[in-house]
Amino acid sequence: MLTWLFGVVLFALGICASVALHEAGHMWAAKAFGMKVRRYFIGFGPKIWSFRRGETEYGLKAIPAGGFCDIAGMTALDEVTPEEAPRAMWRYPTWKRFVVMVAGSVTHFILGFIILYLLAVSMGLPNVAGTPVISGTDCAAATQDPKTFDYAECGPGDPAPARDAGLREGDEIVSIDGKATPTWTDVVARVQKLSGEHDFVVVRDGVERTITIDIPTVKRVAPDSTVGADDNKLVEVGAIGVTSTPIYHYTAASAVGGSVEFTGEMFVRVWQGLLAFPEKIPKVIEAIGGGERDPDTPVSVVGASIIGGDAVEAGVWELFLLLLATLNFFVGVFNLLPLLPLDGGHIAVLFYERIRDWLRKLRGKPAGGPVDYTKLSAVTMVFIVIGGAVMLLTITADIVNPIRIGQ
Repeated sequence: MLTWLFGVVLFALGICASVALHEAGHMWAAKAFGMKVRRYFIGFGPKIWSFRRGETEYGLKAIPAGGFCDIAGMTALDEVTPEEAPRAMWRYPTWKRFVVMVAGSVTHFILGFIILYLLAVSMGLPNVAGTPVISGTDCAAATQDPKTFDYAECGPGDPAPARDAGLREGDEIVSIDGKATPTWTDVVARVQKLSGEHDFVVVRDGVERTITIDIPTVKRVAPDSTVGADDNKLVEVGAIGVTSTPIYHYTAASAVGGSVEFTGEMFVRVWQGLLAFPEKIPKVIEAIGGGERDPDTPVSVVGASIIGGDAVEAGVWELFLLLLATLNFFVGVFNLLPLLPLDGGHIAVLFYERIRDWLRKLRGKPAGGPVDYTKLSAVTMVFIVIGGAVMLLTITADIVNPIRIGQ
């Protein structure tokens, strides 16, 4: 229990550090351009402690649920003193204001990349894309225990089709009989439907090779079976006796390229998750009502911390770090959505002003004034209400029916 609690607190501290660095990104960029930064605080609510260095007050507040960086004149409606007016943010060129606004998300991306790099050089990066790279060849075990799912031990007479045909560790299976197999799941599903001789195209040392494998049929547990059930059935399927690469290991140098590639995969998954977010909300509501919690449903920082605690308790530190990196990528991308009061909403206003003034210039008109944010307050409030409701739902689900690892 203490180990789990330590993991929860440690993950929560990681989230707090990420938020602090997000706001610090805004502050560093603003200061670099000469803008007036009044305050930089971690948390909200009553002030616990602060100090002043130069013209900026730094401090800590009672509720560790975020933070803020107070830049003078973020919009033309913000009140500024006569002394602050020349350095008000809204007076600076569009590109400088854009850099300041995007700096928070960029900080999340950098932090996520650093976590992935450290993971790559220490424990390796998981094969989350399921790339069908072979990690080993063995026999196609004759049968499988229908209750434990354990394979029968290989005997002298058991076939080893992949090894006999010439497949090696490190080969990537790219197609079977001309049909692409981009993931390990595709390879397994395809092979299980086959028997007899079939052509496998693999990539070895950057070169494609075609290898013909004579696929035998063996007895395997039916796909819809459950571990531990007494009524699981064995069915005949094709098997070639290979295992996939679950972890990629790197040197300090090769980890750079590996982390860059993995970061790209993470961005794709985060974007896909954002697009699928609305359709998963009903499942969150079902989970609150006592239904089974789908592990693919959204989680709040509370749920993420619980999973982080489970990972530490189980000793799976790679999951802990991967979850923290994923959270940073998610928050970074989410903050760039063109919705107020997110950073992306302010960036959208900047681009609107720039495009509007360019069009006015083409028509011989002077540049327009700054956007009146009060006219956007209704839209902003709708987003805040919807976002708050979704946050409340996910936090409630994570308290009453959390996603757990290893339980």
